[in-house]
Amino acid sequence: MVFSSNPLSLSVSDPTFDTWLRDSGYLEILDQHSSSAAAAPSTTSSTTTTTTTATGLFISFFSHALTLLSLFTLNPFSKLTTDDFSGPTPYWTRSFFADHGSYSFPSGFGQARLRVNENVKRYARNYASLFILFFVCTLYQMPLALIGMISSLVLWDIFKFCSDRWRWDRYPVIRQVMVRAAQCVTAVILICLNVQMALFCALGVSYTVMIMHAAFRKLTPAKQPTRSR
Repeated sequence: MVFSSNPLSLSVSDPTFDTWLRDSGYLEILDQHSSSAAAAPSTTSSTTTTTTTATGLFISFFSHALTLLSLFTLNPFSKLTTDDFSGPTPYWTRSFFADHGSYSFPSGFGQARLRVNENVKRYARNYASLFILFFVCTLYQMPLALIGMISSLVLWDIFKFCSDRWRWDRYPVIRQVMVRAAQCVTAVILICLNVQMALFCALGVSYTVMIMHAAFRKLTPAKQPTRSR
């Protein structure tokens, strides 16, 4: 006896069943259900003409292009919390990258949004590490920006040393004036040495990598089963 993808289809509709899966935390099953539902109507009869095939290919290409463009309209940080950065970092090879079977094109905007929201929460620490890596590589490629970044850090170290040495905390007005002066000097250094360009480049590359990885990465159970020896 063959069952449908919804074992409760006799009494529960598919939208209700999907809502139950989402609320119960079985997002990987919901992801598989979306992929199976999208692949189900892909069978065609043997009398399909060349024109129909070409039209189908064009529609498929257009649909995939719209799905890719819609990824950049999502807000991947809508469900992100500070607790997502406090946990352990998922394994890079086994969890984050995994194998080629762990990736597939999202069947539609709904599945892409589901994957992005969940994967960004799961791999938040990995994405943050990638941003730092991209930023460091960008600074390496832009020596002036690297000098500006180091100069800004040195400036604030000097400010902290002077504040502790002469006890500026006892003179709030003087301390406030010195803080404002240090902020202005820091802004001039960052702007003149193009540190903001390095930051924007790193943000753009890391954001694109995060969106594409989160959308194409299949959802897996939050806790992987341990292998028994």
